[in-house]
Amino acid sequence: MKIVVQKVRLAGTEYRVIRPARPLKNGALYKTHGNFYEMYVDRTDGRRIGTLWLLAARSPRSLVYLPMRTTRAVPGIGEDGARPLDLVLAPRTAPLRPSRWKRVREQLRTARAAREVHTARLPERDVPDLDGDYVLPDDPKEADKFRLRKDLYAETLLLTGGAAAFREGAKDIFAVTKYGPPEAATRLYIPGACNYHVCRPVYDWDLDPRNIREWEQLHVEFCPRWAR
Repeated sequence: MKIVVQKVRLAGTEYRVIRPARPLKNGALYKTHGNFYEMYVDRTDGRRIGTLWLLAARSPRSLVYLPMRTTRAVPGIGEDGARPLDLVLAPRTAPLRPSRWKRVREQLRTARAAREVHTARLPERDVPDLDGDYVLPDDPKEADKFRLRKDLYAETLLLTGGAAAFREGAKDIFAVTKYGPPEAATRLYIPGACNYHVCRPVYDWDLDPRNIREWEQLHVEFCPRWAR
C-alpha cells in the first residue's frame, strides 16, 4: 500500500511518522460511554488499517498515524456524546509523550513539512492465522508483550506497545474484514443491531491476567461501505 513518511523535530527529538497516502473513507473511531472505543471498518479500508497495524509491528522507530476524525459519520452508528478520534500506534522503542502529540501533528500539517511517498510491502507470513486461538502467556514478561497502553490526548487515541501487541490487533481487524462481508451480503443489516454483528475486541491486558476489566475497550465492528 502507498504510505507517506514525514519527519518532524520537537524538543530535541526527531519523530518519524507513517500515514496512509490516501485518506480513509470507511474507517472511523469513536470514544463512547465510559472508557470504550468503537472502530467501524469496511473491507477495503479495514484491510488498509490492518496492514498499518502490521507495519507498526515492523517499524520500531516510527509512529503510525491514522487520521480518522474527518471520516464521514457511519450511518445509524453512534450515540449522543460519541467523539470521533484519530489513532496513533507508537512502539515502545519510539516512546511518545502524549502531551507532545498535538504539536507533532501541527508540524506534520505545515507546508514546509517534507513528505516522502513510499510503497510499503509486507510478507504474507506477517498476516496472523485469523482462526488461531488467543492465549495470554503465563510468564508475566511474555504476557507484557501483548499489552497495549492507552492514552487519550488532542482528540487522538494513542496506543503504545510492542510488535506482538500490534500483530494481535491486526489479526482482529483482518478477521472482521474477512467474516463481515459474507454476513452483510446474506443477512439483513441494521447498524449496531444484534441480528447482524461481526466484531472483535482488541485486547488490552493488565499485567495481572486475572484483571481483565478493560479487555474489550477497543471494539472493531464490520460495516459495509458508507462513503465513496
